[in-house]
Amino acid sequence: MSVINMLFYISMMVWFLTEFFYKKRLKSEDGDQNKDSSTLGILWIAILFSIMSSVTISYFADVPIVHDPWIVYLGELFIVMGIVFRFIIIKSLGKYFTVDVAIKDDHAIKKEGFYRYLRHPSYAFSLLTSLGLGLYLNNWISLALAFLIPFLAFNYRIKVEEKALIERFGEEYIEYRKNTKKLLPFIY
Repeated sequence: MSVINMLFYISMMVWFLTEFFYKKRLKSEDGDQNKDSSTLGILWIAILFSIMSSVTISYFADVPIVHDPWIVYLGELFIVMGIVFRFIIIKSLGKYFTVDVAIKDDHAIKKEGFYRYLRHPSYAFSLLTSLGLGLYLNNWISLALAFLIPFLAFNYRIKVEEKALIERFGEEYIEYRKNTKKLLPFIY
């Protein structure tokens, strides 16, 4: 097994284990206003389906993005960057990060760091990991499955989350929304 393949399997295991850890340990507490509307379950189903389908299709459909090995390295770099930066974002939110959509009594809108540019950097870096998977597999269909399915699931979750934030913060959140992008810096 090549070094890059070994790194890929390790990074995929780390990705799964960190997400499993977040799901088990970073849930909202009893006193929080839970507004999740089943988005956590939808995300897990969407992401697991996107991973399994993109990997499976890469074995059956030969639709390479490029015919050079650099794309595998770029894909692995994006996977690792997504995992690491998502961890940093989660740590920066501290007790306010929950895997389910919930608002704490003393909640405040974070507007520093990545949040100065993006309202949902945790989701953006999760999508970077998904993009990395698609690039690593070097297959157009795999890339579409790896990225688009989680992208659509995150967009649904963002609607639910932003509705809860507007209910809690009103005009302050609406103003913040006007000055930031949702998921992709300077684009969307």
